[in-house]
Amino acid sequence: EEEEKKDKKGVKKGDGLQLPATDGAAASNAADSANASLVNGKMQDGNVDASQSKAKQQDGAAAMEMQPLKSAEGGDADDRKKASMHKKEKSVLQGKLTKLAVQIGKAGLVMSAITVIILVLYFTVDTFVVNKKPWLPECTPVYVQYFVKFFIIGVTVLVVAVPEGLPLAVTISLAYSVKKMMKDNNLVRHLDACETMGNATAICSDKTGTLTTNRMTVVQAYVGDVHYKEIPDPSSINTKTMELLVNAIAINSAYTTKILPPEKEGALPRQVGNKTECGLLGFVLDLKQDYEPVRSQMPEEKLYKVYTFNSVRKSMSTVIKLPDESFRMYSKGASEIVLKKCCKILNGAGEPRVFRPRDRDEMVKKVIEPMACDGLRTICVAYRDFPSSPEPDWDNENDILNELTCICVVGIEDPVRPEVPEAIRKCQRAGITVRMVTGDNINTARAIAIKCGIIHPGEDFLCLEGKEFNRRIRNEKGEIEQERIDKIWPKLRVLARSSPTDKHTLVKGIIDSTHTEQRQVVAVTGDGTNDGPALKKADVGFAMGIAGTDVAKEASDIILTDDNFSSIVKAVMWGRNVYDSISKFLQFQLTVNVVAVIVAFTGACITQDSPLKAVQMLWVNLIMDTFASLALATEPPTETLLLRKPYGRNKPLISRTMMKNILGHAVYQLALIFTLLFVGEKMFQIDSGRNAPLHSPPSEHYTIIFNTFVMMQLFNEI
Repeated sequence: EEEEKKDKKGVKKGDGLQLPATDGAAASNAADSANASLVNGKMQDGNVDASQSKAKQQDGAAAMEMQPLKSAEGGDADDRKKASMHKKEKSVLQGKLTKLAVQIGKAGLVMSAITVIILVLYFTVDTFVVNKKPWLPECTPVYVQYFVKFFIIGVTVLVVAVPEGLPLAVTISLAYSVKKMMKDNNLVRHLDACETMGNATAICSDKTGTLTTNRMTVVQAYVGDVHYKEIPDPSSINTKTMELLVNAIAINSAYTTKILPPEKEGALPRQVGNKTECGLLGFVLDLKQDYEPVRSQMPEEKLYKVYTFNSVRKSMSTVIKLPDESFRMYSKGASEIVLKKCCKILNGAGEPRVFRPRDRDEMVKKVIEPMACDGLRTICVAYRDFPSSPEPDWDNENDILNELTCICVVGIEDPVRPEVPEAIRKCQRAGITVRMVTGDNINTARAIAIKCGIIHPGEDFLCLEGKEFNRRIRNEKGEIEQERIDKIWPKLRVLARSSPTDKHTLVKGIIDSTHTEQRQVVAVTGDGTNDGPALKKADVGFAMGIAGTDVAKEASDIILTDDNFSSIVKAVMWGRNVYDSISKFLQFQLTVNVVAVIVAFTGACITQDSPLKAVQMLWVNLIMDTFASLALATEPPTETLLLRKPYGRNKPLISRTMMKNILGHAVYQLALIFTLLFVGEKMFQIDSGRNAPLHSPPSEHYTIIFNTFVMMQLFNEI
């Protein structure tokens, strides 16, 4: 307890951005308190409360952004326990099948026991009571043979009743689907994910790279007080501004990001590394400038300090030392965030002029919002000069990232993949809601969502920013409340400017929701390391094969090898196909079982001998269970599967239709077989096979019955 109090104090004093556990002791202590909280069965622990009280003291954006991450730390171990349990659980379908197989097994056992009892009783009563024969010692072997024969018939009934092909059919169907899904660019890591996908009711997708091509190109720019709707002519830009712009883009980006010549003639240049930076470098090349000389002049080891991009700052800065020993910092990032930190802007002559808050508001209205509404990502490029002495305090980020001079704002287009709108239409027709979760500006996100068909103008839906989303789902204490999420998620279609934690919160909120009668089955796509928690939490996690990090792939169930949203639709199709294949197989299998058991049972009761012999029944069992199950479990899917709504988790395996089919077919087959059994010898003018003595050779009569039975099964399958 004391340690926990100390921990709380430590957190309250700390800076807004620092996570509480900095030194080893505190870290282990945080872990201990997390474990302690688990032992008490409570999720809330010192860390969480403290971080909440801190968020109240300093209600900055940063605190809001970081806060949920801590509560995630507290709950980590709990989630881990759940995850290990979750992997051991059977999939929904396998659970249903196991239950069904057990029920059929019990029924079969009862039937076989009754068969044996009736046969034995009938024989003993007939022999020793009605015919009053004494039990002679020399007759014992014969009687024993009779009893053994009855027992064998009983066992046969049992063996036929149990559908041992069921688990096999599921596994084969899944394995077959997985192999075929490879061709559809789905690499399945967990077999049951494929079948879960058939029940999916919601997909939370990233925007960049999944719905769009992830080939960023600058299409608009605002430089020197002019808003250019296409790439400006290099001569129209002041030379000072141009030099600053080229330097700011070339130096303040990862040096691993490059634009290489195309592999084939006439193809587009290859973009390597961070795609947004590639777009900016492409802009430099479009202005007939080159970024390579700038980089070779200022190699990576000469960079003085680098503030890398993260989801809290939403910007990136690099500090260099100029020849006169003074410092210059280049910054780039989300325009609305970087512009807030600008106090000057370069005019047409390349001279800085004052940039007041009201100028900024006007710029947002006149430049940024129009760009965003065209579905462009707006990036602001800025710089700031520092004197050589006294050297600034580089760790005090709030002071450093301030008083910038804006060089330009560019609008980067990331075109929607051509096949995506069609794929999303298919999803919506199949009863799956597609939601877009992105780090982009809300206007950009909305524009792309409309292009994709996620939202249709005039519909009643929500587009929220991460901050607003957090505000709506938390109570006064800053805790997430399920009923608040329930008010939002059914209408939410776009979540913009979201942190990875928001994504996790949304997925968890939809899955835990009791708002709908069926529990929602959620699929999530992610590529970044920070998408790990959401991918793990979702029922099916899709990771990007090309853009995805290893962490994302590890956390996922299916990897999209071409990063394409339309491959998800293929996964849904295969998942539904698995379910339908199993249903077909079940219907076929149960018809065989019902008929065989009833024939054996009634035959035994009326003629003291099963019309279908033990070996024949076992042959039917082997052939029908294995080959037929293979044939029905490996049918390819069709587009029509996407025209129906997903089945719920609680939908019974044997639907009304299947029940009608099974019983109807059974009645037809039984009528035929019993007709052959009792009047067949008259129809074909052959000897009757009924009431044959022990060890008699097989009769023509019963062979006809067996052949008819097998033929009916084969045609039933087709």
